Amino acid sequence: MFAHLRKVLSATLVVAALLPSAALAEEFTDGQKAAIGDVVRAYLMDHPEVITEALQALDARNKAAEEQGRTDAIQANRQAIFSSPYQAVLGDPNAKIALVEFFDYNCGYCKKALSDTRAILDKEKDVKIVLKEFPILSEGSVEAAKVAAAVNILDPKAYEAFHFELMGIRGQADGDRALAAAAKAGLDEAKVKETAAKPEVAEAINHSYDLARKLGINGTPAYVIGDELVYGAVGFAELDRRIEAMRACGKTVC
Repeated sequence: MFAHLRKVLSATLVVAALLPSAALAEEFTDGQKAAIGDVVRAYLMDHPEVITEALQALDARNKAAEEQGRTDAIQANRQAIFSSPYQAVLGDPNAKIALVEFFDYNCGYCKKALSDTRAILDKEKDVKIVLKEFPILSEGSVEAAKVAAAVNILDPKAYEAFHFELMGIRGQADGDRALAAAAKAGLDEAKVKETAAKPEVAEAINHSYDLARKLGINGTPAYVIGDELVYGAVGFAELDRRIEAMRACGKTVC
């Protein structure tokens, strides 16, 4: 049904392009309008490829509008995306190039992308990775994210070790496993648990939810680099290509 509606819409666009302006069309009689409709219909029947071309043009226009919308949203929220007091940062916090990742500790694709994070940190010394806790998969994800936010508040320098430990575990992450990872990273487990219950931790999580909503992010991982939003675990090569472009011209595509 949807495909049929798309065809009808495309045909309507073609007809609109062929017909005179609405004001001029009002001067035609009903018979003349019917005749014009017959001509247009006959043309479309003889040249159905016009509908395909119209669909392609419409899809391209919609895609361009969506991309522009994402770019506008990133520009409008740059401070919250790249310089939020709630975010955790891996690598040099003063690095000029920032790769922002929205993630969930129970996201299988995020776990897969963990090696990409490590590769970027090892290779790109002028790149920082900004992490946004975005727990959307389970209650365990929320518990883990709260512990992570608490770790970042108590000891930002220990966050990297904590993050790689918790993201690298087998099975599901939850509050208890996150606390164990925090202890392994050198933090006091009781202090972390106490901090995880504080309002500023809830604010940090809600900050990510609000920002994701504004950017149209509803899955993980999702990345922001420059003015581009990148969905999914695209791999090191794809991320590195964008990083190299940012280094060369300040955009993800030069």
